[in-house]
Amino acid sequence: MLKQRLHRQFRVYKYVVYKETLVDFKDHFWSFVGAFIGIGIIAYLQSLQLPQLENIFLIGSFGASSVLIYGAVYSPLAQPRNLVGGHVVSAIVGVTVAKVLPDVIWLTAPFAVALSIVAMQVTRTLHPPGGATALIAVSGGAKITALGYVYVLSPVFVGSVILLAVALVFNNITKDRHYPVRHSRLRKSRRMQLRKRFSD
Repeated sequence: MLKQRLHRQFRVYKYVVYKETLVDFKDHFWSFVGAFIGIGIIAYLQSLQLPQLENIFLIGSFGASSVLIYGAVYSPLAQPRNLVGGHVVSAIVGVTVAKVLPDVIWLTAPFAVALSIVAMQVTRTLHPPGGATALIAVSGGAKITALGYVYVLSPVFVGSVILLAVALVFNNITKDRHYPVRHSRLRKSRRMQLRKRFSD
């Protein structure tokens, strides 16, 4: 009995390792296209409105979001509520910290990031790039600081909605990618795939 359980467990591990190391060129292609177009639209809008040296609209945390929403489509942290909500909540926290606390970077930076994490947890919008969004609000320089709460609306909200719109298109082009994902359905489909795999 123990030998059978160990054998079954080994087969499960082997399958998981196989799936994690599988090179899926179609998936990689659509990840590339989605990220390229999502970030490209934001960069293009910035080029129309702002001088090249003022990278206000194209904030760094959007790059990290692209990794999640185009490359890890099924992650709970990549879902629309987390993407948009995480950025917006973190931006509000970051701007508030910048306004309330004195301009001392060793105080504002850790406070903004730590508080944004808790705020995202409380609102159930945890999105790792949100921590960077909060950090940018307190360390992004005079242009970002001058925006105040406008930073929450643009670039943060507008940019995250652009990334989401592109994800809704390119993450649903093929039958193998579905976005957004209800995680109860995802867990059920994974269980069915594992059962089918091990019943063969």
